[in-house]
Formats: sequence, C-alpha cells, structure tokens
Amino acid sequence: MGDSIDVMPWTEKYRPKNLSDVIGQKEITEHLRAFVKAKNMPNMLFAGPPGIGKTTATIALARELFGDQYKDAILEMNASDERGIDIVRGKIKDFARTVSLASVPFKLIFLDEADALTSDAQHALRRTMEVYVQNTRFILSCNYSSKIIEPLQSRCAVFRFKPLADADFNEMINRVAHAEGLKVEKDAIEALTYIAEGDMRRAINALQGASLFTKHINKEAVYRFASRANPLEIKEMVELALKGDFKESRKKLDTIMLQYGLSGEDVIIQVYREVINNDKIPDKQKVALVDRIGEYDFRIVEGANDRLQLEALLAQLGVIGK
Repeated sequence: MGDSIDVMPWTEKYRPKNLSDVIGQKEITEHLRAFVKAKNMPNMLFAGPPGIGKTTATIALARELFGDQYKDAILEMNASDERGIDIVRGKIKDFARTVSLASVPFKLIFLDEADALTSDAQHALRRTMEVYVQNTRFILSCNYSSKIIEPLQSRCAVFRFKPLADADFNEMINRVAHAEGLKVEKDAIEALTYIAEGDMRRAINALQGASLFTKHINKEAVYRFASRANPLEIKEMVELALKGDFKESRKKLDTIMLQYGLSGEDVIIQVYREVINNDKIPDKQKVALVDRIGEYDFRIVEGANDRLQLEALLAQLGVIGK
C-alpha cells in the first residue's frame, strides 16, 4: 500500500490547545483568561466576520476550563444546520439540564452561526438560558449581531472580534508552513492575505490546496487554487480601460476569465478592490467609478449576462477616464 494522503482540513488539524493559540484578539483572550482563573463566566455573544477566531476562542476556552474532559463538557452545534425551535426544546434543553461532572461547576453550549436561528428558536433559547443558568453557560457566535434578538443580547456579555491584521496572517501561515514542511514565498503570503479578505480559515484552506501540487508555494499556485486573478492583471485591465483602450482591456478580460475560470461576480469584486486601492485615480473619479461598479454588480446578481455586463463596465470606465 502507498502512503496515505492527509485530507483532514488544516482548520480542524490546527484547532487550539489553549488561549495562547488565538491570534489577533488580545483584549478578548485576556478577558477569557480571567474567566478561566475564576472558574466562572457569563453567557457570551461573540460577534464578527467569519474566520477571525470566534470558534477558535471558544474551543481554547473550553480546553483551559475543562482540560481532558472538555469534549464531555461542551455541546458544539452549528445553528445554520439546526435552526428551528425543536432543536432548542430537544437537544439543547436535554444537554442543559444535566449536571457537569467536571471540576468546573457548569457545562458549555456553543451555538455557532446563532444569527441563523429563527425568531421562535431565539425566544425559546432565552427561557432555557434563564432556567439552567446554575449548571450551563452559553456562547453564541454570529456574523451579524443585529440578527440576534435584544432579549438574548441583554443576557450575554458581548465581545466584538476585530478583523485580523496582515501580521496575524503572516504569523499563522508561517506557523502552519513550518509544521507541514512547506516553503512559502513572501509574495505567496501576500497572495494568501489578499484572497482571504480577513478570513484566516480561507487562507489556511487555500494554502492546503496549493500544497497538494507543490511544497514550494508561490503566488501563482495560490491564485490558481483559489480561483482568483492576480491583482496586477486586474489593475492592468482597469488602467487600460481608463485610458480609453477598450480593445486591449477587453483582451485582458478574456485572458483573466479563461485562465482563472472566474465568474462575473468574482471579477467585479476584484475590480472594485483595485479601483479603491489605486492611488493614481483621483477621489472624484473613484466616486463615479464605484457608482458604476455597484450598478453592474447589481445587474449581474440579478441574472444579467456576466460577459456583456463586464464589457459594458469597461466601456463605462473608458468614458469616466476621459
């Protein structure tokens, strides 16, 4: 038999062992350490965009609180899979009413993507949190705290997770690369940071995908696996369009869509990022460009032909560039 292939997602493989493994959320981890020291904690609401450490912080907290017993002391659920009132009345309530056997006098229920819970389920959860407060604590994780009803928010200590800085990406990518025996070039780390858009999980998954083809990771490998165009190519296409060279910018669009297999939505998002980040474009011109980009993005989302709308956008860039 040949060597087995490691197909475990690295985001699972590198789950934290303690709170020191949580990257980029120093203020929040300091609060969580205080809870561990006191062996007591309130119900909590973790809010913030995906891939910035909400689940990681919860698992790290559970490991430090419960030690080797943490798997028996925590119920981890994804509310986007089980989002109705029945799950609150059944699975959650059954776990909440049982007594903790660990040294810590309470158990932990972690509801990931809690903003996907229906309104009825959230109202039922409010009562469950009150009744079983002596032996159960809840951590709700969400991308949009506005979708959590006010009565639930008022029963929780709210922690807002910050987007990760580039230095945080560098630290985690280098840590994973060292553990997996990969050589990751500097421009590849920049590419991973670019395609991740603040989501560490996306960056690690892209790195794992690129590593299946080569142990020497460069930016081309990252962009190829992540189905993203090289931002320099997008920038070149935009600048050609702004100069009024519609024919050449259209050729560049052909190359980008065929080479990377991108959808219209993918291309237009990258065009937006390059327009915003291009210091050569005056602010007054950026205002007009963003207005046009938003219009064509809406048309594509509503079902218009990708290719036709992107070419129309390039034509609009030429008009605005003059």
